Amino acid sequence: MEVLTLRDVIEDDLSIFFEQQLDATANFMAAFTAKDPSDKAAFKAHWAKILNNETIIKKTIIYHGKVAGHVSSFEQFGEREVSYWIGREYWGKGVATEALSQFLRGIPIRPLYARAAKDNIASIRVLEKCGFEIEGEDKGYANSRAEEVEEFILKLAQ
Repeated sequence: MEVLTLRDVIEDDLSIFFEQQLDATANFMAAFTAKDPSDKAAFKAHWAKILNNETIIKKTIIYHGKVAGHVSSFEQFGEREVSYWIGREYWGKGVATEALSQFLRGIPIRPLYARAAKDNIASIRVLEKCGFEIEGEDKGYANSRAEEVEEFILKLAQ
């Protein structure tokens, strides 16, 4: 998919990320989101930490010249994890799979882990297409659903 590229996150991307994460359907699917997605001050503070943390690898996804979302890798629960967010208007176009594939080619760290709500079939499929395998299960409180949600823990070994 030549129409998709990754680049470093810049300040100008944040307003688009903020708008994308206001989507109620996307929040429900992601499950583990900000307590209040409409809190712009909390969003800015969160991203300031991300941008200033050199251990977090963060890339903006550009699709047909537009910001489609972001992908990142960070330390969580003592493991290196990956995560991504795709604006809903880009769902179903292969954007998540291609972006994650490109991102993983640039990260030599293995194993890598990812988490997805058990009912987020699309995200699980993206991760599996990129070589992740379900390794375990967990559950935690999901702000977007205001309840405990079961999730799969997926691992990319090589």
